[in-house]
Amino acid sequence: MSTPGADAVAASRRPLTEAALASLVPGTLSRLVVVPASPSTSSRVLEAATRAPEDWPHMSALLADHQTAGRGRVGRSWVTPQGAALTVSFVLRPRHIAREDFGWAPLVVGLAAVRALRGLGVGAWLKWPNDVVVEAGARDIPGWGRWRKAVGILCETTPDDAIVAGIGINISQAPGELPVPHAASLATLGATALDRVALMRALAAELNGAVAMWDAGAHPRAEVERVTATLGWDVAVDVPGGVPVAGRATALTSEGALVVRTASGDERIVLAGDVRVRRG
Repeated sequence: MSTPGADAVAASRRPLTEAALASLVPGTLSRLVVVPASPSTSSRVLEAATRAPEDWPHMSALLADHQTAGRGRVGRSWVTPQGAALTVSFVLRPRHIAREDFGWAPLVVGLAAVRALRGLGVGAWLKWPNDVVVEAGARDIPGWGRWRKAVGILCETTPDDAIVAGIGINISQAPGELPVPHAASLATLGATALDRVALMRALAAELNGAVAMWDAGAHPRAEVERVTATLGWDVAVDVPGGVPVAGRATALTSEGALVVRTASGDERIVLAGDVRVRRG
């Protein structure tokens, strides 16, 4: 596996600007705000879109060149070096998706991220419910096997039922700059292209298309299942406030929940939780 050189990393970390991404608006995006730094793009957008929803229409986005206090699921933090990641939050306002179907949002967003990365030559897969991973580790890590996390996704809603989809993609971090052993960046995965502008363009286009299909009535389950690496794994799912569910992940329900077949042959439906790979 090749490693990008210092020049490629330096070029990738040049500051992002609205001018460099101007071709996205109008068309792919309805609005794009690029800021040099922000504690959390999603927190900032949630507050702004709640205060003035008319300023944040469907497919508007806030991109931070440096996110200083990113948030993940269950209160986890996510911080990266200056310019080393793509950190962006999109506002989604699908017209025909009921709130009770919003559980599909992180999976549809993940589908878009997988497609964007695959288009750039990265063998990306979904890890249910909201991570994008690549099978690239040289050794097993407990709970992850040889899969490495390259993308995190967090979807939240505003009072008027807009979805704020926060996406963080590790781009140019060296191994010592990654926050946890199971993380990876495009650089550590050997990607030759670390262009954050190109990735943002690809991500926005794929997200626009995926959400449009979902909103038009095409149920996302089949497409999501095709790119979900979790299916077929022997897993243990840490369920909030409950006993872990262990077995083989076999499918997704029509609501986006994970189906786990236990050793006794029973099928358990998991609505939310952290999936750990089991070995042996």
